[in-house]
Amino acid sequence: MNIHFIILRNLKKNLRNYYLYVFALIFSVALYFSFVTLRYDPALGEMEGTVKGGAAIGASSVLLVVIVAVFLLYANTIFIKRRSREIGLFQLIGLTKGKIFRLFSAENLILYFGSMLLGIGGGFGISRLMLMILFKIIEVEEMARLRFSPEALKQTILVFASIYLLIMLMNYLFIKSQTILSLFRVLSTAQERVKRISIWDIIMGVLGLGFIGGGYALSARLFGGAFTSMTELMAAMVAILASVIAGTYLFYKGSVRFLFNLARKSQNGYLSVKQVLSLSSIMFRMRSNALLLTVITTVSALAIGLLSLSYISYTSAAILARESSPHDFGFVSQEDKGHFTAALDKAGIGYREIAIPSIKLRMDPTRLLDPSLFTGSEDSTMEVTVVGDRQLEHIDIRPGEARFISSSALENFLSPRNNSEVTIFAGETSYPVTVTSISKEALLPIYYGQPLIIDQADYQNLSAAASSQEKANERVYYGILLAEPGQIKAANAIFNTEPAKQSAFSQYENLVSQRTNMGLIMFIVAFLGLTFLITSGCILYFKQMDESEEEKGGYTILRKLGFTPGDLLSGIRFKQLFNFGIPLVVGLSHSYFAVKSGWFFFGTEMLSPTILVMLVYTGLYSIFGILSVLYCKRVIGQSL
Repeated sequence: MNIHFIILRNLKKNLRNYYLYVFALIFSVALYFSFVTLRYDPALGEMEGTVKGGAAIGASSVLLVVIVAVFLLYANTIFIKRRSREIGLFQLIGLTKGKIFRLFSAENLILYFGSMLLGIGGGFGISRLMLMILFKIIEVEEMARLRFSPEALKQTILVFASIYLLIMLMNYLFIKSQTILSLFRVLSTAQERVKRISIWDIIMGVLGLGFIGGGYALSARLFGGAFTSMTELMAAMVAILASVIAGTYLFYKGSVRFLFNLARKSQNGYLSVKQVLSLSSIMFRMRSNALLLTVITTVSALAIGLLSLSYISYTSAAILARESSPHDFGFVSQEDKGHFTAALDKAGIGYREIAIPSIKLRMDPTRLLDPSLFTGSEDSTMEVTVVGDRQLEHIDIRPGEARFISSSALENFLSPRNNSEVTIFAGETSYPVTVTSISKEALLPIYYGQPLIIDQADYQNLSAAASSQEKANERVYYGILLAEPGQIKAANAIFNTEPAKQSAFSQYENLVSQRTNMGLIMFIVAFLGLTFLITSGCILYFKQMDESEEEKGGYTILRKLGFTPGDLLSGIRFKQLFNFGIPLVVGLSHSYFAVKSGWFFFGTEMLSPTILVMLVYTGLYSIFGILSVLYCKRVIGQSL
């Protein structure tokens, strides 16, 4: 038997045992190569009026490298420890540490770079599919062509070759630092086992649940008016993040064992084989994996939360565009409006004009809004755009009354109240009106802020009483509504032909910009989240492989006592439900409260987009739990 035979035998064995690692490596390389290929795709750089697609994908590829590098280094740590006895046997038969390192390096070289070549080929094949998906999301009418990028190839080889060198350095340090005796003890000391729960474990368990609950409670108050300054808001965000992360760590370190111990004590010592294989095993093993599970849970929550928020913005693009510009086109200059309408007439595009006068005045809103917002401020008034109701369709305001135009974000943050009296100041006149209703319907562009609509006669009185300085803030907004919605693209092309001298608004332009920007962000976050999902799922799968091999002797004893493979498998299913389900449920819970605290800044609908993202993530994540059960089933079959 020569060294080449040993390399080939070990390579075959590793392919059979670590096929999921090989798949994850191929998948990671393919995704990275296709990402970098998109970065250099000329079609992405030609998208005008949007965030730079190539730059955004280039920045996200850095995060992708970090995720993949951490996964590969961690997976290599697991594998090298699993093969510690093999390394010890090689030393017993006379191989030096240098030869053993060269043997492992040659084996990893074939496995690693073989997978990398397959990944590059796969990445080249799916790069066009990814570009098609991106164009579909952002609704770009562009042909997605398959292009091979030499720059992407060089960058991919450089990145993954650097990761390979780090892996080899890790293997070298491990082999060099271990003695023959310690190599045979690595697996026996790899997991921390605790036989009984101490008072400190109970304290940690209660603190973990308390920190998480406190973070959730604080997040519910984040944008409810409890924090009125940016300093307080930032301090609250840091406190929430620290509380939830610390609580998650303590939850895995003590809470799980504490809760499971209560469940076990409720059985008065009579545990079924299902409970022995699940509750007891999880109690003694989850503690040692607390840091790993905390990282997986936190990053999972971050990925789900960001994807949910970007999807909320994407699905709300049309509504947000109407809030930014309620009419098809809007102008604050009569001259700009005249040039545009003349061009529409020339092109034979029908339209209707709307002229809406408005004036900016000061208002005392302390009875309308939360008084805590004005705590510590010398001036309790705010500037507001006042509009008469005559020029607004389907709106009739009685004298002395008003309608306040709010938004989802403002209503959640400021908590405006109906039937509240506010005072408008015009010159030397104080004019009280009662706000009888609050509407989210956009009537003026976001450029005008949150307007106050009053009776036309009241508006004329305020305009007459306004000072000369306040009259300078009086202006007319011109809205253009097309007769045929199908002509919007042609009209928008005319709108972009000659830029307006003053502020001008295009609802279609806002819609395209919002959908493109958020679509690109959603695309990037989704693929980064998918990469982390695959890598974290593989890490948990590898941990279960290790645990199954260590518990193989226990399976043998139970089989000899008369328990069938079906009996053992039922306990294994229950165990994997907790092993994969607990991090999943905690991550989903974290992401839900994070999204709930500020979703209204991103769109108008929370539940549907968030639930859809969570269901997709749960479905993909469950695949690794099923694979773990299948692996354990094979170990049970080999245990007797």
